[in-house]
Amino acid sequence: MLFFAVHRSFLQNRRAHRLLEQQNEKIEKQNKKITDSIEYAKRIQTALFPPVEKRKGILPDHFILYKPCDIVSGDFYWMAKKDKRVFIAVADCTGHGVPGAFMSMLGVAILCKTVNKKAAVYASGILNQLRGRIIHSLHQRGRKDEARDGMEMALCIIDFEQLKIQFAGAHRPLYIIRNNELMEIKGDKMPIGIHEGKRRTFTNHEVLLEQDDCIYLSTDGYADQMGGPNRKSFKTKYLKDLLLKNHHREMQEQHRILESTIEDWRGELEQIDDMLLMGIRV
Repeated sequence: MLFFAVHRSFLQNRRAHRLLEQQNEKIEKQNKKITDSIEYAKRIQTALFPPVEKRKGILPDHFILYKPCDIVSGDFYWMAKKDKRVFIAVADCTGHGVPGAFMSMLGVAILCKTVNKKAAVYASGILNQLRGRIIHSLHQRGRKDEARDGMEMALCIIDFEQLKIQFAGAHRPLYIIRNNELMEIKGDKMPIGIHEGKRRTFTNHEVLLEQDDCIYLSTDGYADQMGGPNRKSFKTKYLKDLLLKNHHREMQEQHRILESTIEDWRGELEQIDDMLLMGIRV
C-alpha cells in the first residue's frame, strides 16, 4: 500500500510538472508574440522621427539624447523647416510604453497638419491648436471619471537668419546658455489636453539670439532618473549644472557626457521613465 501511494504521488507530480512546462511554454510563446508586435510598433514609431540626414539639413549643429524606458516611447521629438524657419518640438505623453507611443503618433500627425496648413504661425498658436485637436480626438469632456490623457511639450520656432526664437511650453521650459549664463524660460503650468481649471491660451515668448548660443529642450525623464549613493532622483538643478559646465563642448561630445553621466548615476537601477533631451547650437 505504501508503494502504491508513493507511486501514485510520483505520477501526480510528473503530470503536474508536465502541465506546468506546457503552461510555461504557452506563456513564452505569447510573450514572444507580444514582444514581436511591440518591436514592429517601434519600427513604425521610429519611422515618424526625421532621419539623421534630414535632421542635419534642418539643424546642422545639434544632438538628440533619446532613450525609451520600454521598447516604444511616450517621449517624441519633431522638427520641420518652412519659410526659412525651423519648427522644433520635444514632448512627453501621458505614460510610457505602448499607450505613450499611441499618443506620440497622434501628436506628430497633428503637428505636421497644423504647421503645413498655415503660412504664418506662432509657437503659442501651435500649442493652442494642438490642445484643441487632442481634446477633440480623445473626446475629452472634463468629467471627473475620464482619463486625463495628454502631453507636456516645449515648442520653438527658430529664425536663424534674423536670430530670433519663439517659444511656448506646456509644463516644459526652454534653456538658453549665453556667455556662461543659463537663462530659463518656463512653460505654462497646463498640459496639452483636458485639465482642471480655466483653459487659457499658451504664452508666446520671443527672444533675440546671438551666435554660439546653446538651446536645450527636454522632457522630465532625465532629471527624474533614480540613482546615486542615496538612490534619489537626479534633479533638474544638476541637469542645469551639467549643461552649463559642458555647453562649450562639441554637440556630440555633450551627448556622450550626458548619456554616460545618467547611466553612471543609475548604476544597477532600472530606467524609470523615457528620456529625451535636445541641444542646438546657433
